[in-house]
Amino acid sequence: MFVPENRVVLKGSDRSPVHQSKVAGRSDPAEIIEVTLRLRHHPKADNKSLNVATRLSREEYETRFGSSDEDIQAVENFAHTHELTVVLSEPGRHTVILKGTVAQFSAAFGVELRQYEHPEGQYRGRTGPVYIPSALEGIVTGVFGLDNRPQAQPHFRHRPIASERALGAVSGTFTPIQVADAYSFPNADGTGQCIAIVELGGGYSTSDLTRYFQSLNLTKNPKVTAVSVGGAHNSPTGDPNGPDGEVMLDIEVAGSIAPGAAIAVYFAQNTDAGFLNAITQAVHDKTRKPSVVSISWGGPESTWTQQALDSYNQALQTASTLGVTVCIASGDNGATDGVTDGQNHVDFPASSPYALGCGGTRLVLSGTQITETVWNDGANGGATGGGFSAYFPIPDYQTGLIGNGTNRGVPDVAGDADPNTGYDVIVDGQSTVIGGTSAVAPLMSALIARINQSLTTPVGFINPLLYENPQDSRDIVSGNNNGFSAATGWDPCTGMGAPIGTELQSLLTTAVKKKIAA
Repeated sequence: MFVPENRVVLKGSDRSPVHQSKVAGRSDPAEIIEVTLRLRHHPKADNKSLNVATRLSREEYETRFGSSDEDIQAVENFAHTHELTVVLSEPGRHTVILKGTVAQFSAAFGVELRQYEHPEGQYRGRTGPVYIPSALEGIVTGVFGLDNRPQAQPHFRHRPIASERALGAVSGTFTPIQVADAYSFPNADGTGQCIAIVELGGGYSTSDLTRYFQSLNLTKNPKVTAVSVGGAHNSPTGDPNGPDGEVMLDIEVAGSIAPGAAIAVYFAQNTDAGFLNAITQAVHDKTRKPSVVSISWGGPESTWTQQALDSYNQALQTASTLGVTVCIASGDNGATDGVTDGQNHVDFPASSPYALGCGGTRLVLSGTQITETVWNDGANGGATGGGFSAYFPIPDYQTGLIGNGTNRGVPDVAGDADPNTGYDVIVDGQSTVIGGTSAVAPLMSALIARINQSLTTPVGFINPLLYENPQDSRDIVSGNNNGFSAATGWDPCTGMGAPIGTELQSLLTTAVKKKIAA
């Protein structure tokens, strides 16, 4: 591919084809696509002040750290030079979205876009780096959407049972409310809060949700709203084994535990651009103002570009600055995260130091007696993800508390995820049981919403307090994830353990009051 003069390589933008894919031909040069550009913070901002203790409103953040007018104008000038249309420009999100043809974007960024065949379908892709004008070096930190390969997988698992069995009729499984009660969640319903849920495919049926929530005899039905990101919509497939299972699980777990909260479901395309845009749109949403975000999608760190790892991590750091807690599933494929190179891997974005990584357990109740072990269904089944990041260094809050690890350890917390002790739900009209770490992200999100309800300001980034106060979690000391074993204290299977809801509420309430008083 001819690379124009006065261009530089965009750091961290190298891509390789998906494993087992082959070139099928060149992409249609007339195809219209949208591409997301990630911009730096305001060049005059003191980025060192963006630490976990910082708390700003969305408006304050945009004023102090949002992309500068000059940087945005430089990007828009670049777009106009290449006859690209500016679809969106939001300084607080550090985002400019451009629209144009494949041919225009190929020339603008010095890439050759091709169609690739893969056993799971066809995608538009590129190899090598992205090139940007030298005038944009340091301004543009990421370019997403040239490649539209599926970036993430949902982290849910069905229990192999007859779908016609009634809710609550399967021995050893639970409604979300029963799990919340087992974990001593505080007596609240999330009133006044908004839980954002990120989805990268599938959809929900309002009639299914109504039927489900009525079956639980809730005092109120949660208000669920679909939010379109980049033209994606609530699109149920009718297949309970497909992404609808993820969408319905997330909504039904979060909604039944926090029925007083507004549930905003952000639907985006399953690409690196779509996923990033969904996160930033939810975090910066000035209308709905989510106080917690639930994400049950991800993929091995090795499948992400460096620019994606950095950009997503910065977006999650921004969430912590805005007082938004982001709960992310740690994966369902054990210590390898499904990678077949013989090495251990962790799932991203759960491995971001600014995520509350959510691992999985097997929960067994006998009256009020709890028996909880690491979720691991054996070599042919699922197991909780967990381990050590290959990219992110150990954050301060884990230093000295995760053994000899020198990098970020995953997960931070854990909850019931074994599909054999999973959640009774309804998907596409069918009663079924689903588990996976996907269930733990909305479970923890609903807990945070219940806690936030009684506070004047959301608890925000809770990881440091979790590690400083191990007594607020029930330690899981038995089991393994085919690479690491549970142990006293933090371990790379279940983190600090399962939450003790009322204890965590007391801890976070005290911390918030101290911050306000200061």
